[in-house]
Amino acid sequence: MKDYFLRLYDHAAWANRRLLDSLRGPEPADGLALKLFSHLLAAERVWAVRLQGQDSSGLPIWPDMSIDECAGLMAANVAAYRQYLAGLGEGGMGLEVGYKDSKGQEFRTAVGDILSQVALHGAYHRGQMTAAIKGAGGRAVNTDFITFVREGG
Repeated sequence: MKDYFLRLYDHAAWANRRLLDSLRGPEPADGLALKLFSHLLAAERVWAVRLQGQDSSGLPIWPDMSIDECAGLMAANVAAYRQYLAGLGEGGMGLEVGYKDSKGQEFRTAVGDILSQVALHGAYHRGQMTAAIKGAGGRAVNTDFITFVREGG
């Protein structure tokens, strides 16, 4: 299971890099696409902090970030998840993590479910970003998992 999540997170990093490159491309960055990218990365950060057992209540979920700020947070998130997954022991996917959501409600969720949430949430918003980029006249970016696999991922 750990190897499966490592691969999913490698895909997420690959897909996020493709979108970042698109936002930096010759067409001006679409405001909606950048807003969604900022949110996707902020949410990844929130969950990484929660997985570490730290308080995420002060972290914004919908920040306004520049493309360069997104690039920095993206790199930090990739490093955080790789480190977390590398240190996850056998049976770690079933361990429950306690945290408060952005409204202050307390929850306990299994690590495997949190990791699934982050991966699926990212895929959802990457699709929205691609549609926004295309709608603004930019080039659609293929972030499909199968493309990642075909390209050697």
